[in-house]
Amino acid sequence: MNYPFFSGKRSSPAKDGYTWLPASSREQETLPEFYDTEDDLVDAVNVALLMGQPLLLTGEPGTGKTQLAYRIAWELGFDPPLKFETKSDSDSRDLFYYFNALAQFHAAQTEDEPRKATDFISYNALGIAIIRSHGEKNFKQKHLLTEKFDYGDCRRSVVLIDEIDKAPRDFPNDILNEIEWLYFRIPELNNELIKAAPGMEPVVVITSNSEKDLPDAFLRRCVFYHIQFPTPERLKKIVETRLGKLIASNQPMLNHALEMFERLRNPGVGLLKKPATAELLAWLTALSKIKTTENPFVDDSDKIRNTLGILIKSKEDLKAASQVVSEWYESQRSGSPSNGLPTS
Repeated sequence: MNYPFFSGKRSSPAKDGYTWLPASSREQETLPEFYDTEDDLVDAVNVALLMGQPLLLTGEPGTGKTQLAYRIAWELGFDPPLKFETKSDSDSRDLFYYFNALAQFHAAQTEDEPRKATDFISYNALGIAIIRSHGEKNFKQKHLLTEKFDYGDCRRSVVLIDEIDKAPRDFPNDILNEIEWLYFRIPELNNELIKAAPGMEPVVVITSNSEKDLPDAFLRRCVFYHIQFPTPERLKKIVETRLGKLIASNQPMLNHALEMFERLRNPGVGLLKKPATAELLAWLTALSKIKTTENPFVDDSDKIRNTLGILIKSKEDLKAASQVVSEWYESQRSGSPSNGLPTS
């Protein structure tokens, strides 16, 4: 396969040391207005909004848990979500603020004039949302903020706590009351309580890949929804909505891609990590942009094999996936279906 970017065979760099590369289509593919929301999920979102409780989403990676928060914010007319990316070393207070004690100590040792404690604090997703719920005019605790804090107008926010199951075991237990009542304290600043303004509380969306169980007390405070992997019919609708014109004119390739994707996800193939919806979208984007033949599932096995790395993420799975591709093209040559896959 010939690409206009990297050949691995040049004897000198590209002219002027610059090669044009295409812009990533990732942003376009994840626009919130194109998010396809199933009816049961719509109900769960509305229940969470009605009750003022966090919405806890589980499901396979790549099924749209994170993107739902952006859809909610977009549809409600809010700013994009304030996102907290949970890490394996996240502390409960990190959700609200970070206090740089090391910088404070260094300043005390090296600077003549003492500095305010607020010089060493920065606010994170849920802390920002709680403060912004008041707006600059109504917030009575300005002495807890830096002079450059961005209030904006009094507003509600969507806060996304992404992949909470990555956090240490104590993390969910340590924020039980704070999540329920939407407040926090800062011990480094006289332990003052900062609480969301009534009627302007943040909308909290929490995602989990179920890598570890969450405490019962935490679950009790949430509205729970598990996003099932889409049915073939809904998966096709998602692809057509997200990729639009890119694949609209090539229905045979789309149908074959979807059927091979379903075959790869079949438990009988034995993949350790099944490809997800997000990976399918990326795969179809690549297949559509690499112009060799109209439908590579008919006559270009190299194009399919050389793009499997978008779907498959381990050496063992790649071997199994390559076997599926080989069986597909063998059926093309013999003229008979293989493993339930079409031959044209």
